[in-house]
Amino acid sequence: MSISMYQISVPVFTRMLTNLAAIIEKAAAHCEEKKIDPAVLINYRLYPDMFAFAKQIQIATDAARNGTAYLAGEDPPKFDNTEQSFAELAERVNKTIAFVNTYRPEQIDGSEEKDVVIKRGETTVTYKGQAYLLNRVLPNFFFHITTAYDILRHNGVALGKKDYLGTH
Repeated sequence: MSISMYQISVPVFTRMLTNLAAIIEKAAAHCEEKKIDPAVLINYRLYPDMFAFAKQIQIATDAARNGTAYLAGEDPPKFDNTEQSFAELAERVNKTIAFVNTYRPEQIDGSEEKDVVIKRGETTVTYKGQAYLLNRVLPNFFFHITTAYDILRHNGVALGKKDYLGTH
């Protein structure tokens, strides 16, 4: 049995982003309960040259949004990176879930060998669809969600593997 490009993208993004939204809610509750200024966790980084928690969320949502749109042959919408609260970060995650769920299997399936051309300033990079998804989008997506989780866990937010993976 084969698995489709849609099955390994949109449902995976939706599940993990839903878990991420719940993790953000737990972080907000933790700050309220412990009387911690939320900005402390939102701006926390594990090491000086790493991105802060908010940026981890922004990059993870960008990976899902951009990856889905590019596989469908479309330009992704741009989100401003202005979130400064847990509520704003959760809203960004939920907007990303809503966006990726506008795509249907027929828009993404069959994109395995399609050229995905990404322009960043003066640089243009071309990937084949499957390689783009498996070697770039998904690893980047999971890296930033994991790092966001680790930042919160390191700072005492009561999270476990079920929070990261979900219950189903």
